[in-house]
Amino acid sequence: MSILVLVRHGKTEWSSQNRFAGWADAPLSATGEQEARLAGQSLAAAGLRFDLCCTSYLSRATKTLEILLEELGQRDLPVERSWRLNERHYGALQGFNRAKMALQYGNDKVAAWRRSFTAEPPALPDGDPRLPCLDPLYAGIDPALLPRGESLEQAAARVAPWWRDFLAPRLGQGENVLVVAHTSSIRGLVREIEGLSGEEAAGFRIATALPVVYTLDAGLNVAGRRELTAGWSSRLRKFINKHKPGTRISWI
Repeated sequence: MSILVLVRHGKTEWSSQNRFAGWADAPLSATGEQEARLAGQSLAAAGLRFDLCCTSYLSRATKTLEILLEELGQRDLPVERSWRLNERHYGALQGFNRAKMALQYGNDKVAAWRRSFTAEPPALPDGDPRLPCLDPLYAGIDPALLPRGESLEQAAARVAPWWRDFLAPRLGQGENVLVVAHTSSIRGLVREIEGLSGEEAAGFRIATALPVVYTLDAGLNVAGRRELTAGWSSRLRKFINKHKPGTRISWI
């Protein structure tokens, strides 16, 4: 048996500004740091220990992981970083306020780009400074692999090889692994773990800094799944996350 814990990063400064973050390096807010600290405390209270931790290239995830490890007393744990764990790339929407994009493109269209499994947002054009291939952080990666914009389906497909080639073998060896990433990359992992359809994957949600704990057998079948909450704030985030409006509203 092995344990896999999935944690979405804490709230960011861009969250309060209602902006599309995607691959932009939106920093954690003070609230997000506190959310991460409470999540780490809930992991420690549950007696969880890890052999390895994984995260994306984006600082909101790496900072969340740093706080979790501090609370767990495992700051020396090996860290595997992968660009495949980044959030979905929102293309030309990235950095802009959601409500303004709904006014510009129409609510239904932006809602589809956000919630439909297959709809693709407008791609970044050549020369756009937001292109990952122009960012030194991704200099060692084949530019052909780096997105200009992604649907939920494309983001999930980006995560699948990482699950297959890296994470699944480690879990198959009985290791306990902590992954701190983003809604879309976690969605991709959950799709692989639970065998979700495209429609089911599109409906997947995870609250900020709310650990989801999987117990997996030797065949990586799910033997157990639970969410850890610590105090009223995480319970409130869990409630709000599960009762958000559906696909018709694009700016929340």
